[in-house]
Amino acid sequence: MTMTKTLTTAKRGDTSARYRASAGDHVFRGANYLLFAVFAVICAYPFYYLIINSVSANDVSALGDVRLWPVGFHLSNYAQVFSLPGLPLATVVSVGRTVLGTTLTVLASGFLGFMFTQTRMWGRKFWYRFLIITMYFSAGLIPVFIIMKTLGLTNNFWVYVLPFVVQPFNVILAKTYVESMPKELQEAAEMDGANILQVFFRVYLPNMTPILATIAIFSAVTQWNSFQDTLIYITDQSLYTLQYLLYMFINQASSLAQAAQNAGGNLGQIASVATDQTPTSIRMTVSVLVVLPIIFIYPLFQRFFVKGIMLGAVKG
Repeated sequence: MTMTKTLTTAKRGDTSARYRASAGDHVFRGANYLLFAVFAVICAYPFYYLIINSVSANDVSALGDVRLWPVGFHLSNYAQVFSLPGLPLATVVSVGRTVLGTTLTVLASGFLGFMFTQTRMWGRKFWYRFLIITMYFSAGLIPVFIIMKTLGLTNNFWVYVLPFVVQPFNVILAKTYVESMPKELQEAAEMDGANILQVFFRVYLPNMTPILATIAIFSAVTQWNSFQDTLIYITDQSLYTLQYLLYMFINQASSLAQAAQNAGGNLGQIASVATDQTPTSIRMTVSVLVVLPIIFIYPLFQRFFVKGIMLGAVKG
């Protein structure tokens, strides 16, 4: 009995000694923490810079004297920017295109990625290669504009959604992920009488959460930040996006009255804003309002990036 306890204690001692961190390990770990902390500060500072300038005195911010902390703290910039004409409707348009466009892109990418793994699909290799070619060749701006106009998508909300539904890179990601899943999943479902749509929606789609979450993030960021499609295809002021208004404010910040005229606002309201705000304060404040919502997308989807989600999906 005593000998057994001695051997157990010796084994525990060997194990603790084996995994005992040396002074070099502590130095290496500390250096890593310091390096990543510096990198995090470098990444976060630009956004912090926007925030402190948007809440600082406008004359000080215009001179570029706000660097580490706010000077003359106030929130009037946000109150005045929220009152700018066209901003609420532009926010609705941006949110609508982001939610709808992301949903359709995720479903289309997942379904096409699944179908391109089906050997019985007619012309599978041809259609897959045809899709991949579009990653490398484009018709150009003018032919694409003519196509959109012919299809009736100019000055149409759907021009924000339909051209982004099928993205070759997202389809490749989904196809690669489906190919890594066990074939027994589909075989078992088909033995139970499931058709191809039931196999996708009931078997594969629930198990594709990690890659679909990744595609959702890519699509949401692209949809939210896009403004060039508004610049090219939209002249109806009711379809302006929040990012396009930011684009106008940045390029026309020296003349707020002209920006208000383009956005369909009234000059009296804009004139009162111009007396309190500077072009720099407008750029900083609107930039914060545009960037802040998309930042919250990552925490919502981060929990889906987990390895081993397929463990236990096939038993026996």
